[in-house]
Amino acid sequence: MDLDLSLLPQAAAQMRGALSNLYFAAARLAPASAREQDPELDAKAALVDQSYYRLIRLVNNLSATRYLSEEPLPLRDQDVVEFVTDIFAKAASLAPLRGLETRLLCAADRHICAFCPDALEQLLYQLLSNAFKFTASGGLITVELRLTGGRVFLSVEDTGPGIAPERLEALFDSYHQAEQPAPPPQGLGLGLALCRGIAQGHGGLITAESRQGKGSRFTFSMPDHLSGTTLADVHFDYGGGFNHTLMALSDAMSPEAFVIRNH
Repeated sequence: MDLDLSLLPQAAAQMRGALSNLYFAAARLAPASAREQDPELDAKAALVDQSYYRLIRLVNNLSATRYLSEEPLPLRDQDVVEFVTDIFAKAASLAPLRGLETRLLCAADRHICAFCPDALEQLLYQLLSNAFKFTASGGLITVELRLTGGRVFLSVEDTGPGIAPERLEALFDSYHQAEQPAPPPQGLGLGLALCRGIAQGHGGLITAESRQGKGSRFTFSMPDHLSGTTLADVHFDYGGGFNHTLMALSDAMSPEAFVIRNH
């Protein structure tokens, strides 16, 4: 029986309230002041935080299944250089906790074009999460933004184990795990399918290149044009008021990232 994807956002909405209640109850049992004074308590509470952030990330992915419809996305004109640089900086701040180096390559200082901020954020964080997850300590994550030939190219490259050639063709199918074996949790396999839907919603595409033992490179491209509107669209994502970047990368982070000093 095929899964009715329209039910997933409804299920996600039901889960959010319950998760918030559980998290705030746990926070009352282990408040920040107590965690700061008790490393053992802090370590135990960090595991709760990690689980909560991962579940919220899963809930957001369920909500984002609307991107699988392949319908055009609501676009607005915004500085894509500033947008990508901001997300990169937030992710790069967590990279040392995984023993990773990061770099951003972009020749432009500023460039206004039409894109959907919520959707592009979802895509970039998904690609960064995969890169963080599959790259061993000492590796390098490179984000590159290029503007050429009337198109915008955004890529995330890692120095991980790479992907077997026979897997590349099915990478962006729903419920397909991109690289195996993956460290737990492996999730629903929706991430790259969402990325493809987001690319198509921008009138663009996403591709993958990989060499086993050398790493992988995912590249999103879209037309470089203006929409004529700068009005903000509705931000559907939910992070419970907590560290949004840590939530977005929670599948790739160790419990150490969730101790109180790293909040």
